[in-house]
Amino acid sequence: MTRDLFARHRAVLPDWLALYYEDPLEITHGEGRHVWDSAGNKYLDFFGGILTTMTAHALPEVTKAVAEQAGRIIHSSTLYLNRPMVELAERVAQLSGIPDARVFFTTSGTEANDTALLLATAHRRSNTILAMRNSYHGRSFSSVGITGNRGWSPTSLSPLQTLYVHGGVRTRGPYAHLDDRDFVDACVADLEDLLGHTRAPAALIAEPVQGVGGFTSPPDGLYAAFREVLHERGILWIADEVQTGWGRTGEHFWGWQAHGRSGPPDIVTFAKGIGNGMSVGGVIARAEIMNCLDANSISTFGGTQVTMAAGLANLNHLLEHDLQGNARRVGGLLIERLRAVAAQVPHVREVRGRGLMIGVELTRPGTDEAAPEAASAVLEEARAGGLLVGKGGGHSTSVLRIAPPMSLTVAEAEEGAAILERALRSI
Repeated sequence: MTRDLFARHRAVLPDWLALYYEDPLEITHGEGRHVWDSAGNKYLDFFGGILTTMTAHALPEVTKAVAEQAGRIIHSSTLYLNRPMVELAERVAQLSGIPDARVFFTTSGTEANDTALLLATAHRRSNTILAMRNSYHGRSFSSVGITGNRGWSPTSLSPLQTLYVHGGVRTRGPYAHLDDRDFVDACVADLEDLLGHTRAPAALIAEPVQGVGGFTSPPDGLYAAFREVLHERGILWIADEVQTGWGRTGEHFWGWQAHGRSGPPDIVTFAKGIGNGMSVGGVIARAEIMNCLDANSISTFGGTQVTMAAGLANLNHLLEHDLQGNARRVGGLLIERLRAVAAQVPHVREVRGRGLMIGVELTRPGTDEAAPEAASAVLEEARAGGLLVGKGGGHSTSVLRIAPPMSLTVAEAEEGAAILERALRSI
């Protein structure tokens, strides 16, 4: 049945629509931190629909909220008052850390970043954007244009002029040999030098932890130091929190808070986990920035009632059960367990991450050369052992991406680590 579905998939869907595994997997249902395929096999899910199933599969509170809202009305557009949208916007604005915040809902992280770029360029009257090397911001025309990862950038054409800055990857590149303080100083000097050669950009967009790029991040405080340079010139800071938001990193509710010394970002984008599988994204910005557009705008599907009900129920569950604290505690244990394994596996260059956002970088033993074939082999072996993980990386790197639902238990973390250990040892 799966092979037949695969054949039908290939007949009607694009060739570039990536699928995991030599024998692709059809997931039919899930519960908690587990999913099942069409053959009845059970898997521990350590990727959560690409960091989207944030709390748990089939979370009762979300399921109930969706069913009850669907029984009343599913959709009306933003042309009418929408109580669930207002209620979720109030919660998000209050949690954002941005003064006088306004919230606009979209259907995805790509659309959220698109909106942030529109706001920044309109507010600053500049189409120049600063972005980080190794970054990923979505698949739309404008977000592809600011993505600093060749593997996810199918065209060099763009409505924007993009300039790429150092700093998103700590352990590779020209500054990797420096200690943290000197690394930050070198990246700031590079930014200042770059700004001396161009007209003032609209904004810097940055992921606090680079997701598709392999869960890489700079030392704490880098973006705070960047912010000081940007603020002097009126340049906005956009924090792409599509993957890092809502407490996944454990230590902070937002990834930008590791760089918050110079104040919050001007704009924050979010998506993925807030909907727990429902299509929700959004932008948070100071009122003067959000309100700068001088033409009409609506959203047909952004903020639709059923997705807002899901997001509100999911956010309430996350806060009431301190899933950020759970991500910190269980994620810390999982990282240490994987580092102990990595010390005995020559293919593992580094285990990095925060909370339940963990990257395992694989290389050819004794070198810094990427080992994509090893990453694919581990992915297959982990699946055979009953564990689903992701992969990523940029600029000739190969990384296993581990991001389970934030309700992961200690026992499940140990189970997943044991399966991954066997898979790594089998390379």
